[in-house]
Amino acid sequence: MYHTKLSSDEIEHYHEYGYVVPSFTLAPEVLNRMREAFVQMQEQNPHLSSNNMLCPHLEHAGVQNLKGDKVWLEFASLPEICDMVAQLIGPDFLLWGTTLFGKPARTGKEVPMHQDGEYWPIRPLATCSAWIALDDTDEENGCLEVIPGSHKNKQLLKHKQDDGDHLVLNQVLLDHEYNEEDRKPIRLKAGQVSFHDVYLAHGSKPNHSDRRRAGFVCRYMPMTSHFDHELGKSFQKKTGVVDFATRRVIKMRGEDICGKNNFLIGT
Repeated sequence: MYHTKLSSDEIEHYHEYGYVVPSFTLAPEVLNRMREAFVQMQEQNPHLSSNNMLCPHLEHAGVQNLKGDKVWLEFASLPEICDMVAQLIGPDFLLWGTTLFGKPARTGKEVPMHQDGEYWPIRPLATCSAWIALDDTDEENGCLEVIPGSHKNKQLLKHKQDDGDHLVLNQVLLDHEYNEEDRKPIRLKAGQVSFHDVYLAHGSKPNHSDRRRAGFVCRYMPMTSHFDHELGKSFQKKTGVVDFATRRVIKMRGEDICGKNNFLIGT
């Protein structure tokens, strides 16, 4: 039996600690389709590293020149996922991004500890990320790690830029902004999903194991907030790896409460 609703305890955990791993697993046939689609995505984009493939749900996505597939939009629109998102951020929300983190065996790169909101043009800042495991994930193959409760003050902590090739992301949380011993690994079985808040500090270590650690991440934001494409231009110059100025945002459920989101850009 597959649960499609979060319990009150799970909702409370998300708001208290900034993340939750619900009592939910994707149907096996859906998980298998995701895995097959990931292999096809790699075959269609041999010029890209599988460590970080941006916006596979869009046919032609951003600065990576990724050739996407609408099947990933279908996955991001799964009713069971969206039902849980609605419980966490409200009934009116859009999808503004997806990412495939392939983290291949032995060569999978580190994602440094960071806050997502450091480089996202959303005002007021708000996003719920759904991290769907295509493989079993643990410390050996570089699972997601979080700093529980680091979202509580809703403040952006200080980051530095590191363009080293060993990192997937170039925005790195300064060491004094968190305690290393507070890192909590999020171990998932294939088909499980974790949700985390935009202010939560998180990252993952390199994959030196013989097992792949692939995950599909969907970025949902409440439409009480504005995805600011103009602000995105300056963020794009800073990071160099995103297409925020022309990013397509897709209404998933409800209405654009703030009245500012542009659903035509990027179509």
